[in-house]
Amino acid sequence: MDKLPRSSINPSLAALIAAIVDQDGSASHSYCRPAISGDRQAFVRDLVDFADFVHLVTLLHGQVPGLVDHAAARTVEVAARGWLLKAIEAFGAERQYLNKLSVAVGPLPSTIGHNETTTVIAQQRHAIEMLAQSDRRGTALGTAVTLVLEWHAIRAILDAGAIRLGIEPPACTVPTRAETLALLADLPEPERLSRAIQFGATQLLGQHRGMWDLLKARAAVRQTQH
Repeated sequence: MDKLPRSSINPSLAALIAAIVDQDGSASHSYCRPAISGDRQAFVRDLVDFADFVHLVTLLHGQVPGLVDHAAARTVEVAARGWLLKAIEAFGAERQYLNKLSVAVGPLPSTIGHNETTTVIAQQRHAIEMLAQSDRRGTALGTAVTLVLEWHAIRAILDAGAIRLGIEPPACTVPTRAETLALLADLPEPERLSRAIQFGATQLLGQHRGMWDLLKARAAVRQTQH
């Protein structure tokens, strides 16, 4: 009997994670959705809001080692090694891009509740680091996979703002959605990892939603200050 293509052995986990990200990810959040769906210039027209976006994303994902670095140290699945190595290298470049944009937009915008904001983001970063360093098999990988799937939405906003600032966005080498979902489809014994991978995914998305809620609230506060 002919051997089935590896990608057709178990598409269910890939489809499940894709559905979770599509439903609860950044692209569906009211703060990000207009920019990601096409109205990017409206989002970045006010560079104060864009500066806030850049700084909070940098505070959450601009640290070294990053989420994917931590996850790679906790992931034993051989099938994930190549994908993880590509993601680690790509996020090294993404952190440089974030740092360049952070310098270009200037300091974190002055907004009532500034100290509370940095505290909340620090707590979110700690929560994400704990997920990426979890000893529960699959949780770290689920967190890393979800960050990669989310990053393409985040990158769309970063690139729109960069162009507004006259900065040429560098090529994005983060694994594509297709590559990432193929990784999940190719995992051996996915039923053993499914719950943990889903847990990592939903927890990361929850932290991202918290950040977008915070950004939306800060933008509203600045509107009342004018």
